[in-house]
Amino acid sequence: MNYGFLKTACCSPKVSVASPKENAGYILKSVKDAYEKGARLIVCPELCITGYTCGDLFFQKSLQEQSLLALEDILSKTKDIKALVFVGLPLCLNDGIYNVAAVLFEGKLLAFVPKSYMPNYGEFYERRQFKPFGYGRKTEIINTGSFKKIPFGTNIIFRDVTDSALSVACEICEDLWVPLSPGIFHALNGASILCNLSSGNEVIGKAEYRRNLVKSRSGTQVCAYLYANSSKGESTQDMVFASHNLICENGSILAESSLFSGETVFAQVDYQRLSYERQKMSTFFDCAENHRGDYTFIDIDLVKDLEKKKLEKLERFVDPHPFVPSGEKERSQRCSAVVELQSQGLAKRLSHINCKSAVIGLSGGLDSTLALLVTARAFDLCGISRSCIQAVTMPCFGTTDRTYNNACTLARETGATLTEVNIAESVRLHFKDIGHDENTHDVTYENCQARERTQVLMDLANKTQGIVIGTGDLSELALGWCTYNGDHMSMYGVNSSIPKTLVRYLVEWFALEEKKKGNKNCADVLFDILDTPVSPELLPPEDGKISQKTEDLVGPYELHDFFLYYVLRFGFTPEKIAFLAKSSGLPYDEETVEKWMKVFYRRFTNQQFKRSCMPDGAKVGTVNLSPRGDWRMPSDSSFNPY
Repeated sequence: MNYGFLKTACCSPKVSVASPKENAGYILKSVKDAYEKGARLIVCPELCITGYTCGDLFFQKSLQEQSLLALEDILSKTKDIKALVFVGLPLCLNDGIYNVAAVLFEGKLLAFVPKSYMPNYGEFYERRQFKPFGYGRKTEIINTGSFKKIPFGTNIIFRDVTDSALSVACEICEDLWVPLSPGIFHALNGASILCNLSSGNEVIGKAEYRRNLVKSRSGTQVCAYLYANSSKGESTQDMVFASHNLICENGSILAESSLFSGETVFAQVDYQRLSYERQKMSTFFDCAENHRGDYTFIDIDLVKDLEKKKLEKLERFVDPHPFVPSGEKERSQRCSAVVELQSQGLAKRLSHINCKSAVIGLSGGLDSTLALLVTARAFDLCGISRSCIQAVTMPCFGTTDRTYNNACTLARETGATLTEVNIAESVRLHFKDIGHDENTHDVTYENCQARERTQVLMDLANKTQGIVIGTGDLSELALGWCTYNGDHMSMYGVNSSIPKTLVRYLVEWFALEEKKKGNKNCADVLFDILDTPVSPELLPPEDGKISQKTEDLVGPYELHDFFLYYVLRFGFTPEKIAFLAKSSGLPYDEETVEKWMKVFYRRFTNQQFKRSCMPDGAKVGTVNLSPRGDWRMPSDSSFNPY
């Protein structure tokens, strides 16, 4: 399986101006080198067979004929290359000269795609030599030289016969720079990869503009964009060329050459991911429906060949923690932004209901710690004293001294009002009422404690005319790791779209902020909470230490968050997600990944009923599980992706 990845390349072959035969050799070398390195889509620059800077030599019949002969030579020597290849040349047709891309596959010429827009400003005088072929004109069938019945036009998409998600189209240089480029319509008519054969010269500041343009175009069109630029071997009579090559995917740069390096750049494009993005983005489909064109689709056969050999290595970065930026500076900025969104969301709810009080169950664990810190910020935004936050510690059978003391210290350090309600006797009375043996440490034993705590919080909120702030996070909701109508319930969940891997970094961010302010006691308790194992603390401790560790029971949260991201964000198959996990560098072998992935899918499917009635809570990240937002799923689904 190739998991929806296609290795692509942008080349800048060496060029000898106005020497097609010599240039054919340079092009062949670049194409063969790229193919041997695994590329199956290879893009060369605009007019690379002749060189872009030929000027009025383009009118010379001998140069025109030599260009076609050079193309024939390239075709004859690429019969064994099972790759889609784009090369540029001038083409004389109907008393005009066109700047075209020749599209090759296994030694066959599939089509000529002409340039639509000819720049005639600044240093460019292309209208002097070339005729534009306006976008939208019907594709013609032409004969030229030894080439017979060749499709000629801009509205051509090369579509894989096995997987139509892999669909390729091209535009040429200036076509990208106009307000309404052909590539926009290519994408709206199904092309997931756009290729640009370019000969953009270099001036100060242009590289950055080009970089932003290509990146932006790939994002707005939800596509991959391959930009192959001319070699520095072009004439420098009036311009300098820097062979600036770029490969972008949906707004991100996958590969880029340094200026004047002449290097071929490679990137594995995830066309399945692009297809999913378009499926989910209803407005993309609506826009496409309004701009359907008269397109010619030409079959290619790449995927079947790629699937003959399983992809063993991914040559693109896969973040092992997709919810958390890897760079320290970026992570700090992300944490600051997330906390601001959480705080503003809660502040709006508080001000809307004119609420002056909030109640939080403070366990000394990560989630309730984050909830308290965010609530404190929301109270500051609303101008309400933090003393109106009631932080409630409710020790019971599983509570350890460490978490109890940390909860008490944190409440004092944040300025909240600390309330202690020991629920042990209440839970024992409930055990008696329902006939449960306290020595039977089953789900009833655990959930009775969770529901008693929620009852206490709700009643205290009524007593103070406040609201209960939910502490559960996105990862727990995904796994259903919460007690229905227990810690599952609140009046506003500030952590509901925060995955566990991010919760940890958010608490660390608060700790570092407190340390900067000189609040040593607060920073110290936050760092100790970070070092405490994640646990619901519903089972009795062993030798005073936590005996019930969540990750021993449901699996590592960093794996579950990885699964969650790719299931919700892109709808990938388990096989592809496992491959990505392996490629990310996560420290788990295939057997471990498969084990916990099965747990994830089982719990994710079976626990939907808890998410169907989850409390309000603002979405702050890329995914959410609210039934009113990102995720709508039947609670009785039999979905099994294996």
